[in-house]
Amino acid sequence: MSASQSRHPWQQMGISTWMWTSRMSADLSGKFTKVDPWGGLGGYDSNVAGSSAITATDLPPWDGLTMLAPYYYNQFGVATGEELNKYYSNSNPLMESGSSFNSGANNYMDIPPGVEAVLPQGTSAEMPHQLSQAEIIYSEVHEKYKTFKQFDTVNDHGDHLYSLNSRPGKKPTKSWLKQIQHEWKVLENDLPDTIYVRVYEDRMDLLRAVIVGPAGTPYHDGLFFFDVQFPYEYPDIPPQVTYRSRGLQINPNLYACGRVCLSLLDTWVGTGCEKWNPDNSTMLQVLVSIQALVLNAKPFFNEAGHAMSANSPLGEKLSMTYNEKTFLLSCRTMQYSLRNPPKNFEDFVIGHFRNHGRKILKGCKSYMAGAQVGCLVGDGERDVNDGGASCSASFKAPLKLLLSDLLKDFAKIGVDCAEFQDPGPGPGAAKATAETPSSLKP
Repeated sequence: MSASQSRHPWQQMGISTWMWTSRMSADLSGKFTKVDPWGGLGGYDSNVAGSSAITATDLPPWDGLTMLAPYYYNQFGVATGEELNKYYSNSNPLMESGSSFNSGANNYMDIPPGVEAVLPQGTSAEMPHQLSQAEIIYSEVHEKYKTFKQFDTVNDHGDHLYSLNSRPGKKPTKSWLKQIQHEWKVLENDLPDTIYVRVYEDRMDLLRAVIVGPAGTPYHDGLFFFDVQFPYEYPDIPPQVTYRSRGLQINPNLYACGRVCLSLLDTWVGTGCEKWNPDNSTMLQVLVSIQALVLNAKPFFNEAGHAMSANSPLGEKLSMTYNEKTFLLSCRTMQYSLRNPPKNFEDFVIGHFRNHGRKILKGCKSYMAGAQVGCLVGDGERDVNDGGASCSASFKAPLKLLLSDLLKDFAKIGVDCAEFQDPGPGPGAAKATAETPSSLKP
C-alpha cells in the first residue's frame, strides 16, 4: 500500500464526519464607507442556496467579512453556480467534538483554574503513565509532520481541482515529459523551507503546493494551497494555477473563484522579465513569486491604482484596514484547512497548526491589545520597527469571535490554549466565552 493509500489512525477509529455551511456578513460603517475600494472582500455578493444568513445586528460592523458556502469550482477554477457542501465538509475526525481524540483536551479545559484534576478510580500518581489513544495519535501525527518531505510523489489526486481536466486520446510528447521531470528535480532541490509540493505519479500534469504565510504580513503562519496543471504546450505557455480559496478573497491577486493574477502566469499585465519566458521561467519561480509578491506585508497596494497612494496618510490607513480584514479571512482559512485538509497534506496541516497554534493565538491577543496586524515577527513578538501603530477598534470585536473559535479548534489538536482563555468575571466565564453560536461557526 502506497503512502497516499494508507489510512490515518483517526480513520481507523471509525469516527463519523459531518457537513456544514454558514454565512457571516455585515456592513462597514463610519468614515471609510466612501473610500472603501475593495467592496465585497471575502466572498460573493449574491446569496447562496443552502447558506444560513444572520442579520447585521448580530455582528460587529464589518464590511466584507463573509463566510459563504462556496460555489463549486470546476477544473478551470471558475465558479459554476453549483454549491458543493463537500468542499466545506468536516472530513477531519480530529476536529469532531466528542471524539476520543479530543475528549482529553475538552475535559481538562473544563477544570476551573487552581483546581487539581482528580485521578480516575483505580489509578495513582505513582502508576506508570498509560498513553491514551489521543496521545498516541498526537505522537504519530507529530512524527509524520517532522518527516513530511518538502517534495514528494503521490497517487491520490481525487480532490485536485484539475483532476477531471484531462485530454483523452492525446498523449504528451517526450520533450514534455522530460521538461516536467526537470521541473520536479528543480523543485526537489531548491524549494524554500516554507513551500511544500506534491506531484502525481499517474498524472504528471498535476501538482499541488502549499505556501506558509510569511512573518510580518497579515498571512503569517497560515497555509495557502494551490492546484496546478501543466498544459501539454508547456513550457511554451505557463502552467494553469488555481488558489484553493474556500470562497474567500484574501488578496487583490487571489480571487474568491481561485483565479491567480500574476504577470508570470500571463493573467496580469507585465513587461520584460515579469512575463513568462519559455526559455527560463519555472514552476519554482511561480511559487516563490506568489509568496513574495502576492502574500506581502501590504497587499492593499497590489490592487491596480492603489500603489499611487502608498506612503500617504490615507493610503496607509486604508492599507491597515485591509490587513485587518485579510487577517480575519486568513484565520477562517486556517479553520477550513483544519476541518477539511487537502489530500496528501492531512498530517502536515495538523502538525503545522499544533506547532504554530500558540504563536497564532499570541498574535490574536497582541492585535486585540492594540498591535497593528502584520507587525509580529518571530514567536509572535512585536517588530520594533513598526512605529508603534495600532489596529482599529472596529477590528477587535470580530477578532474576539474568531479567537474563541480558534481556541476550540486548536485545543482539539493538542495545542496548549490555557493561557489564552478569557477568565471573565466568574469561574464559568472561560467556558461561556468559548461557546460561539452555531450560526457564526465556519
